[in-house]
Amino acid sequence: MFFIAQLSYAQSLAEVEKTPLKVDTFIGIDSYNSLYFVKGMVLHKKSSSQNFQFTDFQLGAITSVDIINPLNVVVFYGDTNTAVLLDNRLSEIERIQFNNLPEFLNISAATNAGGNRLWVFNIDSQQLELYNYRTGRSSIISQPITANVISQTSNFNYCYILTEKKIRVYNIFGGIVHEIPISEATKIVQHNENYLVLKNNQLHFYKQNTPEPKVLKTPNITIKDLQLTQDFLYIYDREFLYKIALNQPKN
Repeated sequence: MFFIAQLSYAQSLAEVEKTPLKVDTFIGIDSYNSLYFVKGMVLHKKSSSQNFQFTDFQLGAITSVDIINPLNVVVFYGDTNTAVLLDNRLSEIERIQFNNLPEFLNISAATNAGGNRLWVFNIDSQQLELYNYRTGRSSIISQPITANVISQTSNFNYCYILTEKKIRVYNIFGGIVHEIPISEATKIVQHNENYLVLKNNQLHFYKQNTPEPKVLKTPNITIKDLQLTQDFLYIYDREFLYKIALNQPKN
């Protein structure tokens, strides 16, 4: 289904907390309130009582980290085409080296789809796939996407693909839920089927598959990384982590 997006009113958001943070990449806060970030090619997890780390320099720089399930964290290394699954102490559960699979997969993204599956974007075919790392089988989800894929985010039911011209939302059955035209966007994040798109340092909020975004008016922050949760929006600007109360816009 194709929609034409129209901007709606801007909603002002209130800053709740501001914490100094000097890291390379802010990943997010998990459901147990632990902080994840990358610094010096090392993945860190910090809670009020414990700190954990994971690194493997041979794999190169960390491309992405998916913490939707803190018991099965997915770390993707684009340079070596490898996904590493970690437990809640950031100990390695298993490693998927896509270069070594019987049916080679050259991918640019890997995020958690639940049920021993990953959402992966196949660079060679330019298609979104569901890869089951227990059976070694892959299911094609999308038709070839000709535009450059800029950002990917997902949950266990849907995968959100941001390209140069569109947002595309796919379900696990291989159907496209909708397409929304957008340009100049650089990042997409989601929570419970609500999602945010970063465009020119503005946040466009889409509520559960509705085509019309609400522009969220944030404090004067240059946004580097962000995370959307049920009640809060986290924004990182290279110096501070901002926790912002999110009263989700109503239709």
